[in-house]
Amino acid sequence: MATVKEKKELVKTALKSLRAELRDMHLGVTEELTLPEAVEVKKLMTKMEELLAVVEAKTTRKPKATND
Repeated sequence: MATVKEKKELVKTALKSLRAELRDMHLGVTEELTLPEAVEVKKLMTKMEELLAVVEAKTTRKPKATND
């Protein structure tokens, strides 16, 4: 299992990659007035969903039992 530091680096790397791809896509839309291919949008959505799964894995902990 990956350590917290390794997961953090994985997330940072994935975010940088996604940001670069989205920037390129944005430039195509704004400067070249072309829409991205549907396949490219689906690939980015898949990458974002995978990243979300990594991030959510840390936040979905079981709540502590309370003594009422």
